[in-house]
This record gives sequence, C-alpha cells and structure tokens, in this order.
Amino acid sequence: MGLTISSIFGRLFGKKQMRILMVGLDAAGKTTILYKLKLGEIVTTIPTIGFNVETVEFKNISFTVWDVGGQDKIRPLWRHYFQNTQGLIFVVDSNDRERVAESAEELSKMLQEDELKDAVLLVFANKQDLPNALSVSELTDKLGLHALRSKTVSNLSRKQSLHQKEKKKTKNKKQARLALFSQSHIISPPQWHIESTCATQGTGLYEGLDWLSQELSKN
Repeated sequence: MGLTISSIFGRLFGKKQMRILMVGLDAAGKTTILYKLKLGEIVTTIPTIGFNVETVEFKNISFTVWDVGGQDKIRPLWRHYFQNTQGLIFVVDSNDRERVAESAEELSKMLQEDELKDAVLLVFANKQDLPNALSVSELTDKLGLHALRSKTVSNLSRKQSLHQKEKKKTKNKKQARLALFSQSHIISPPQWHIESTCATQGTGLYEGLDWLSQELSKN
C-alpha cells in the first residue's frame, strides 16, 4: 500500500523514484555522505553492520539510497541489494592508497553482475581534503574506469563481427539486417562519472548527484 501511495504522489508532483545503491570499502565515508545529503550536516557515525536507507530529494528525483556496510565479511551480502538498482554510487577513500587495488577489485566484480548491467556508475573520490589523497585522474586509472567503456565496446565489436559471418550464411537479407540491429543493441557502454569529494565539507556531493539525476532522467 505504501509503495502505491508513494508512486501516486510521485506522479502527481512529478517526482521520479530512483533506487540507488551506495557501497565501497569500510571507512570510505559512505554513511557520512548519506546523512550530509539527507540532513545537510555531519553526524557521528559508527561502522555500518548491515545497511542504512534514506530518501534524498534532489531536483525532480526522489532517490532511495541504500548505504551498505563495507567490511570484508559483509561484502558478499552486497549482491542482495543489486536487484532494481538504477544507480550505483561507489565511494573510495582517496587517502587510503594501500587499499585502492582492493577497491578496484570489488568494483570490477560488481560490474560483472547481470543485475547491475544497466545501472549508471558514480564514483565518489572521497577525502580529497587530506594531503596524501590520490587525485581524481590517478584514481580513474587505478580503478580501471576508462577500460569499462572500451571493454564493452570491444565485446560489442566481436558480436557484430561474428554476426557478419552469420549474415553471409543467411539467404534472407532482411532477416539478417534485423538480427544485426538486434545484436548491436544487446550491450550498451556503461555510463560512469568520478567526482572529487570531501564528505565532511560537502564538496562535490551535489555535483555528483546532479550528474546522476541527469543520467537517470534520460531513461
């Protein structure tokens, strides 16, 4: 009943309902970000053993943001939150140089999940106020973000090449063209963006949310 009423109000007032999953390693600043966006202030946090969920209103979108704990023993539970996720926020502690590779590995594993194949990706390069923080460009390289698009395009090219061979074997050219068109739309390059942030100051958070809202409004 609650979901029905929520959807009715969403239609009446023009609010789109979007489900956002926010994950990252422990101590990356996820819960601080969530409540800075929700309340506009810094709250005292403890390590999340489970999840926090809040609604964040931004422009014409009502984001339901799930903040899930990042301890290594909890990470296998992340997959239980993947279903119906439209946007993925991955938070990285830019100052924790020793665990950037671990962040990259966890992000890569998540993006291979079928349930997240259509989700847009926003990376918050958090704690940029600290002197030892990696820059956004350094994090982009270490997380392998540029490879996300090229890998997908490469997969698409292989599919098209294979289908061209099949086309030669097909007598009905019209069916071959239709099949090729269908194949070319199976995979679309993932949309991603990385934003320099400082959760305690609020820097970059709304800029990231603005990008996310624009991407999700296209659908």
